[in-house]
Amino acid sequence: MLYMIGLGLAHETDITVRGLEAAKKCKRVYLEHYTSVLMSANKESLEKFYGREVILADREMVESESDKILENAQEDDVAFLVVGDVFGATTHTDLVIRAREQNIPVESIHNASVMNAVGACGLQLYNFGQAVSIVFFTEDWRPDSFYNKIMENRRIGLHTLLLLDIKVKEPNIKAMMQGRIEYDPPRYMSVATCCQQLLEIEEKRKEEAYTPQTPCIAVSRLGSPNQSFKAGTLEELANYDAGEPLHSVVMLGRQVHDIELDYLLAFANDPDAYRKAVAADQEYFKPPPPPPAPQDIISSDEE
Repeated sequence: MLYMIGLGLAHETDITVRGLEAAKKCKRVYLEHYTSVLMSANKESLEKFYGREVILADREMVESESDKILENAQEDDVAFLVVGDVFGATTHTDLVIRAREQNIPVESIHNASVMNAVGACGLQLYNFGQAVSIVFFTEDWRPDSFYNKIMENRRIGLHTLLLLDIKVKEPNIKAMMQGRIEYDPPRYMSVATCCQQLLEIEEKRKEEAYTPQTPCIAVSRLGSPNQSFKAGTLEELANYDAGEPLHSVVMLGRQVHDIELDYLLAFANDPDAYRKAVAADQEYFKPPPPPPAPQDIISSDEE
């Protein structure tokens, strides 16, 4: 059996009771270690809590060496641990498909993820549209494919969850060019970097999916005891120090419910200014009025 087990967002104890019982009986326990990380736990604390060795599974192992994970899983119980929920990344779906192809039974044990815990910021989950990923820009790679999805969400009034890039085990390009395998230190995108990149792409595209005054929410260390939220405009958050990772950002849609706004104002330095920014944004991105109904055509016989 392959057990796909969600770990939750922060502590080793965030695993569900059913997930913990499954992990404890598995012969091998793998921890997916590249799409996210537990903020308040590490390999050692997990091993102590589960009573099992935990094998770190980086991107290369999961995507190119999945046979190692699935080896003998027809007879042995194998656990694949995922920070958040088990299907938070398409890679995990691919692993299930590979298991099915080998006639390996699969059981999924779910948990909280950023996709549902983000409701703690006060925005209603059913008012969210497509989530988008914001990756680190480089000198010669500055992708803007996320822009169209934000535009689509904003046009129909939905909020956008922006998932910020992390680099846990990335090969050093210069070392690779010299025939050596070295890895860069871990990096976690900050709220400020995300917002600066958003502003850069708007300046480039000039299609007005958003403006520097678009209201947003910074989400920091979600699910941990010191989680925090900050309400501000995109321009303000581009200069905001959100502290230790992990971070996400939510860009508000043009339709903000009164209850949502009342909740958000507690996170604003200047609640009146934030309320005005929300009102201005609703006017800025108001959908065009419907075309007038065609007038009845009067025939010459009726004149």
